[in-house]
Amino acid sequence: MNPALADEPLNRAFVSVRGRSGPVGAAVLITPRLVLTCAHVVNSARGRDRFDPSLPSRAEEFTLRMPHLDRERVLVGRVIPEMWRPPRSRPEQDRPLPPAAGSLPYYGDLAVLELDTEAPSGAEPAPFLPHREGNEVVAQWASGHTLPTLRAMPRAAGHPWLALDVLGGSVADGFSGGPLWDRDRQAVVGLVVAAHEAAGRPAQAAGAHGPPAAMYAIGLSSIESELPDLPPVAVPAAGRGRQQLLAFLEQLLTTRQEVRDCEERLAARLGRRTAGAAADVERLAGLAMGVRRGVPELLDLVYEILAERRPGGPAETDDWQQLLRIARVVSPRERLSVGRRRNLAALLPHCRAVEPGSLLRTVLPYAEGTLAPVDLVDATDILEGYDPHPGQPMPPLLQGLVHIGVRERAAGGELADDLDAWVRSAAPRLGVAPAAVDQFRADATTAHAAAAAAARPAAVAPPRVQVELLPAPPGHLFTFQIWVWSGDGRHEVVLTQDTEVASDRVVEAIRQVLRTEVREHPETALLEFFVSPAWLRLDVDTWEFAGDADGGGFYPGIARRVVLRSSERTRESYASWKRRSSALPTSPRLLLDERCTDPAVARARLEVSPEAGIVVVSCDRKQQGRVLRQCIEAGVHTVLWHREDHGGHISTDLLALVEGIDHNQIPEVVRLERAKAMADPDCPAHHGRRLSLLHDGPDHRPPPLAPDPWTLTQPYQASPP
Repeated sequence: MNPALADEPLNRAFVSVRGRSGPVGAAVLITPRLVLTCAHVVNSARGRDRFDPSLPSRAEEFTLRMPHLDRERVLVGRVIPEMWRPPRSRPEQDRPLPPAAGSLPYYGDLAVLELDTEAPSGAEPAPFLPHREGNEVVAQWASGHTLPTLRAMPRAAGHPWLALDVLGGSVADGFSGGPLWDRDRQAVVGLVVAAHEAAGRPAQAAGAHGPPAAMYAIGLSSIESELPDLPPVAVPAAGRGRQQLLAFLEQLLTTRQEVRDCEERLAARLGRRTAGAAADVERLAGLAMGVRRGVPELLDLVYEILAERRPGGPAETDDWQQLLRIARVVSPRERLSVGRRRNLAALLPHCRAVEPGSLLRTVLPYAEGTLAPVDLVDATDILEGYDPHPGQPMPPLLQGLVHIGVRERAAGGELADDLDAWVRSAAPRLGVAPAAVDQFRADATTAHAAAAAAARPAAVAPPRVQVELLPAPPGHLFTFQIWVWSGDGRHEVVLTQDTEVASDRVVEAIRQVLRTEVREHPETALLEFFVSPAWLRLDVDTWEFAGDADGGGFYPGIARRVVLRSSERTRESYASWKRRSSALPTSPRLLLDERCTDPAVARARLEVSPEAGIVVVSCDRKQQGRVLRQCIEAGVHTVLWHREDHGGHISTDLLALVEGIDHNQIPEVVRLERAKAMADPDCPAHHGRRLSLLHDGPDHRPPPLAPDPWTLTQPYQASPP
């Protein structure tokens, strides 16, 4: 496809945001008079700090241009107060605290500007779609010239940002707020928001050595959750099912007045301009199919028309069932109208009785590889895209909401009645009879009561502090982000560092998180370092923070259990990983010594021991990285090795150390060995001094922006009590 032609819809919606000295960022046209961009771009245009949370006045004017349509015409925009979301470091919208210096905000950073006049002739709102893994995207610099573009590939779909690797071009400030364009699907999949670049280091060119530069974007789902009052965005018009929809509408709406009334009501709901007397069935169908959630909105209107004509209710009529079948062809992933989806999204964040991943595994046990949801809103968004299992009249979306309601009621939650009311209202419009809902709820209530009676009371798991460590060659300086995971459902970023610092600063940040976020939990918090295999031999468990003379130092490998975890699991290793996980209680411990430094030999030893999940590596330190990589690719969970010595008594000591030890206790055993080595300064040969542990077990749960996207798709499995 010719790139110039492929990007034409983007060019008609591309907007440049200008400050006093020229372009400061980009934006995208979403309606003839509304422009979407990042809040930090607006702050730059104001001449303020980019993280400034203060709301711009309606009197403040911002200069915009559409360089691909009319380079000379100046447009004036003003920020809509209800759609101002300044950058913040916490997910709660009522806590607009700017992020710390040198860190990334992660949340918010969106603004909508209203134009004083309509966009120039030829301008069209950009079509949007959720991003798709494996699809390359392009971005344009704010000047609007053809050449300053970059190519990127999404690598991780975290919430609320997408992480991308830059494949070609270089990241510059003028990309912020601009649309990411998927040429294959002809749609915008997000807004550029930040770049992960070391201070003073230029963006890496394509083809250079080392990992590509990282860029971050705000995806469509995050835009919609941050801006619930945003008019539904445009989508690429679908081709399948259009003629069927037209034929049904012509059969249903028999007069021009009925068509006109329906078109006016639909345009008002979608925030679009009505065609008035020029409205016809073609315009009505095109309006519904060209706007996100437009087809469910049209179904709502048709349902009301059928209800007026058939007072008994249209839910089980042939006409309604036929229209639902057509809608699933035209819009396969959307079932809810805009208002119904927003009402649901307002309820779910307050529900606490159901873990999102558990909900998906309950409703979709047959859907392998389902994405891991970040919250219940995300989980129901996934469920919305699935049809009912054969023989089950209830669609997965309603099944999930009934399960949430049942568990909320059992837990004494206050929202169970509201959820039941929402289901009663939505079920007929999804073609489900009220009796079917009542029966499913009764069955779910009985099953939940039986499961609760059989379950043992479980203690809350101790918290885990997760450090995604990004070393800069040769491994003396680091950038990082720290997450906290706890058994009560919390899993969020609490600290980021985007400029390179030494290891003592990393430990200082960890100590700060332990004090302020974990608050010295009575059960010792597990400290997890997520690193790529190339850096598994970092001495993270021997790092220290000197502190003051009275308080003494802080040694993570002794004060806390410290484990290394790989951030690069692959699909190919997952089957082995599951098999070794199930066999952990009985599997033998495997030794890979200096005879296994040849990758073919190590691979063969691992293949002939397919159930061995705990491996001791004892070989020359120059060969250890290669053998560790073989263990990861084979799906091994736990690797114990000594960084300096190998062979003889070291192999025997390490095998004895893990023999007969429960898998979950190995981090504590290793911590104690390190403590023993430090407590005995007269014995410099104690194996605990240079002992290291890769503990990539069945409770592997990396941070949402961990480098490998595949690991994010795996459901969380709790460790045995």
